[in-house]
Amino acid sequence: MVRPRAEASRVTESVDVAPVPAGIPRIWGAKIPARNHNFTGREDLLSSLREGIRNSVAAAVVPYALHGMAGVGKTQLAIEYAHRFRPEYQLVWWIPSAQESLVRSSLAGLAPRLDLPPASKIGVEEAANLVRQALERGEPYNRWLLIFDNADEPEDINAFVPQGPGDVLITSRNPNWKGRGRVATVEVDVFSRKESVEFLDKRLPGALAEKDAARLAEELGDLPLALEQAASLLQESAMSVRDYLALLRDRISDLLLEGEASEYPRPMTAAWRLAVEELERNYPNAVPLLRCCAFFGPEPFPRDVFRTAPEGVSPELATILGDTIETSRAVAGLRRYALVRVEIEGDNRTIQMHRLIQGLVRSALSAGDRARYLADVHLLLAEATPGDPDRPESWRDFGALYAHIDPTGAIDSGDPRVRAMVLAFVRYLYRSSDQSGGAGFSKRVQDHWSEISPPDDLNVLRARRLRAILLRERGQYAEAYELNRETLRTMRASERTDDEFRDLLLAVIDSSGADLRARGDFRQSREQDEESLREHESFFGASHARTIRPMNNLALDYGLVSDYVRARDLQERCYRLTSVRPRPEGVNAFDEALHLNGLARAVRLLGIFRDAMDFGEDALALATEQLGLDHAVTVRASIDLAIAKRRAGRYQEALELAEETHDRCLRTFGPINPDTLASATNLANTYRTVDRQDEALELARTVTERYPEMYGPAHPYIFAVQGNLALLHRVRGETTTARSTNETALKGLETKLGRDHHYSLTIATNLASDLADLGDLAGAIALGRGTLRRLRSLLGMEHPMTLACAANLSADLEREGKERRNDALQQEGEGLYEDTIHRYARLFGLNHPDAVVAAERRHLDCDFDPPPI
Repeated sequence: MVRPRAEASRVTESVDVAPVPAGIPRIWGAKIPARNHNFTGREDLLSSLREGIRNSVAAAVVPYALHGMAGVGKTQLAIEYAHRFRPEYQLVWWIPSAQESLVRSSLAGLAPRLDLPPASKIGVEEAANLVRQALERGEPYNRWLLIFDNADEPEDINAFVPQGPGDVLITSRNPNWKGRGRVATVEVDVFSRKESVEFLDKRLPGALAEKDAARLAEELGDLPLALEQAASLLQESAMSVRDYLALLRDRISDLLLEGEASEYPRPMTAAWRLAVEELERNYPNAVPLLRCCAFFGPEPFPRDVFRTAPEGVSPELATILGDTIETSRAVAGLRRYALVRVEIEGDNRTIQMHRLIQGLVRSALSAGDRARYLADVHLLLAEATPGDPDRPESWRDFGALYAHIDPTGAIDSGDPRVRAMVLAFVRYLYRSSDQSGGAGFSKRVQDHWSEISPPDDLNVLRARRLRAILLRERGQYAEAYELNRETLRTMRASERTDDEFRDLLLAVIDSSGADLRARGDFRQSREQDEESLREHESFFGASHARTIRPMNNLALDYGLVSDYVRARDLQERCYRLTSVRPRPEGVNAFDEALHLNGLARAVRLLGIFRDAMDFGEDALALATEQLGLDHAVTVRASIDLAIAKRRAGRYQEALELAEETHDRCLRTFGPINPDTLASATNLANTYRTVDRQDEALELARTVTERYPEMYGPAHPYIFAVQGNLALLHRVRGETTTARSTNETALKGLETKLGRDHHYSLTIATNLASDLADLGDLAGAIALGRGTLRRLRSLLGMEHPMTLACAANLSADLEREGKERRNDALQQEGEGLYEDTIHRYARLFGLNHPDAVVAAERRHLDCDFDPPPI
């Protein structure tokens, strides 16, 4: 975690922004807890911490990990540091770190404040990555402070800690941070006796004599959290120190006799017991809430969780939650005895219980009571879960609750409402593009439910389907295929015939078509999706939103088997259904942009480049406006438009868009991703077109190496991009290598797709050019004639691919006729040329680059761009 920076970067700001009042950072995180006005002592720790950070300015700045036992005040120290030194920073952000998913979502929440695309547009994972990269660059702020609170597992946050010009604080109970590379560690111990006395004097001004405060501190082991508990109880009960100490000693004696408190400090346990006894006397209705709070995660949860009593919760809890005033009194009681922390920020109200207190509460309950209150918490979470995880406006509320799904063990519940909630959170992670969090959580859900439920349980099947989708999002196609195949096998073997089961079966079938396409089984996918569309139309109706999805999938299939007319017709139908106003239920801007771009792509594959550009411009504008620049649909529209511009001969525009899009793909999706590889392929082809051969070759080699990592060894795309690489070898004069590469690629494509396929015929056209370049004109003519005949049958007489093959063949025939003094060959070539150039003139104009090359009797080069699966 070495974070180099120039010393001057602490002084020079990256951007000009409006001035803010002195002492207030331009960005102050909403999750930063309020300053504790009773904060006491720790001056030596704060001074050494600040001095260490300042001394690191000129060298390499490293994170500082504050570690120590529970209850010593690590978080309070970090809060005080943030407030005390906030004038030093432009940005201060608080990151709850008990779970990796919380780290990711909290970091992603900073994106809009840095003028970066929000998670609702590009997904949580990418938004978090963009934030980290911006902080590392110091753009727009280079004086920042991140606080990772409760980061007990270093592996959970290592990837998220920026290496840039700012500062990082970490609070943790884990002492092993000390051995974690360049991480400075600061041990936080209990108070000194002097600090304990000062703290009690602040909490209870004038109420305690110094000697009484010292005796109390001694009995409580100078543990800050225990002192806070004691002070709260003394303040609320007006109990004397003498009486409190007597009770405290009795409780500690009880603990010693019981042999308890091996996990928790005995003074803390005794102080907690006294606080709970006072709570029971003065706020008896708060006790069920106290026990519920112990089963949430350690992060804050919305106060509104206690707004209503779901059916099935414990009677005593239902009674309290059924009365708004009693609920408020109960929460106030918990707060008064320092058993919870209540934060209010505008309309956002949260409750948080320290994990040490949670453990103490749980340990005091019987096994039966623990199970009962845990079930209550599950039902409270299910009741509070927002309705539709597909709606971006609901993601904030989902995120606030998600921190408590794993800690509460919600996946262990068999209650249908809780299982529905768990599935909603899996879908939330998918739709918000939290691919890492979603993959891990969905696997735990699927594995656990599969162990405890029958294989045809609907929730198990739903979990398997969602997990398969998340696997595909991450490019784990083989695993997604096997999972969906097993799910379909289970469902088809089931005797269930109800509508709910059939609805899910159709959804799994719809999803599995993408698995077949990812395996390169294009014809099998088409056959399955044709049947799927018929079944969807029968079950839902021809224009239902659920029917549009398999319709789009079938359009993709037709494109992948070179049936571009049917692909266009289906995409046009999809677009008409999603662009009407008002939109049908279940249809949104995502669908409209997706299908408009699908139409643009299908028209381009038909060779109608001008129309493809027009549709593509509209699709890109719509996707950008509605979904954001970094959304996957927008990126694909950008790739397709760049290809259309290149095919239309508008090379400079195509180059600019291709470079911009590839940069965005690398930043948004990373290097091993289908969209990144598609954009790289387009950019390599564009570089070749504008005679930047070295850059084209380097990028084409990278693509060729990475495609097997994504799709396996025999996917058609692997052989098709090998053809692009072969093309570059010939352009660079390495024709023998080009021929060998094309022969291998053609053999692979023929095995997978047959010869009568656009991809195979593209390679065959280029291989004929290799043969001609090597002097084997007879071989080139023989291959060219067969290829032209197949192209005319497959794509028609006037498709650009057909014209390119015809132009190349005509040049070879003329050359062979002249060299062999064969008038018949020469006349055949001249006749084919005249027909071809006439078609170029009528369709594209003689100024089109392809027409120019054909007129100069040079060979046209044919390349491949991978459509999305």
